[in-house]
Amino acid sequence: MLPPLQNNVPLSRLSTFGIGGPAAYYAEAKTIKEMQALLCYAKEHSLPFFVLGKGSNSLFDDKGFNGLVIANKIAFMECKDNTVFVGAGYSFSLLGTQLAKMGLSGLEFASGIPATVGGAIYMNAGANGQQTAHALKEVTFVHSDTKIQTFTKEELFFSYRTSSFQSMKGAIVSATFTLEKQDSARNRQLEIIAYRKKTQPYNDLSCGCIFRNPPGDSAGALIERCGLKGHSYGGASVSPVHANFIVNKGFATAADVLALAQHIKTEVNTRTGIELEMEVRFVPFIS
Repeated sequence: MLPPLQNNVPLSRLSTFGIGGPAAYYAEAKTIKEMQALLCYAKEHSLPFFVLGKGSNSLFDDKGFNGLVIANKIAFMECKDNTVFVGAGYSFSLLGTQLAKMGLSGLEFASGIPATVGGAIYMNAGANGQQTAHALKEVTFVHSDTKIQTFTKEELFFSYRTSSFQSMKGAIVSATFTLEKQDSARNRQLEIIAYRKKTQPYNDLSCGCIFRNPPGDSAGALIERCGLKGHSYGGASVSPVHANFIVNKGFATAADVLALAQHIKTEVNTRTGIELEMEVRFVPFIS
């Protein structure tokens, strides 16, 4: 059954950046069948679609999105021994915390990352020497033609902030992770969240790290060495806490963020010869 469709929903409410115009159509998929129905609707009506998790790595156009935004709310979680089967709409941060409390190691780094499981797999999110793909066993994906396919990790490609899913059209709907029993998992998770709160602008409007780390270096360190901490453009500012975060001071537009990001790229390239790549995804209006 097709879930209810809403019109002109402000994407600023659905992004951790707090930026974005309205989505022409918006709906929530709480089951795999609902995801299939929404993808079918998009295909039948020739609508571009965008599958949204927590909006923690997406910068929406100021004009919005001229298509269907599907919020992935498939949020079940089942754990047996050291294996967890989880919906792609489940909170990645909550999952990391829950598993660590159970003495299961492999996803401690997820604690504090404002993403869904699906978003973390899509980006191969990582921190503290761990990556999402490390503990991953299987992923179930609904293609844009509504076909369901389950992939083993070995059938997929993962690299730094990269996965096979970035070149596929459809939606991640569930995943299976295999963890290791470790009594130290909870303490490690608590240390990670404490460090993150201390070193990142945890309570500001942002989308996390704006740039990928170049090989053998840190984007944040490069930006800081170029004297760009605190630099602003319109309502967007380089965080004084962590230079690889652009934060919304409360009135930033997507244009502000893009202009500031381009200025940072130019300055870093001019001074160091290194070309930074955006990690945050810009989602255009599509005319």
